Amino acid sequence: MATAEPKKLRYRVLHAAARITRGARRLRLRIAATWPWRHELTTAFHRLAALPRPAT
Repeated sequence: MATAEPKKLRYRVLHAAARITRGARRLRLRIAATWPWRHELTTAFHRLAALPRPAT
């Protein structure tokens, strides 16, 4: 996914067999176990969540 072109990345993210759910004040990404790019997508979301919050 690191070398994916924008069109390919957009296709994979928008066509993910996943759901974002909320519970206990947390966001969770539920990805189907059979989806071929589940590991790449979860890694990307973990990296996004690790970024520092912008200062206001």
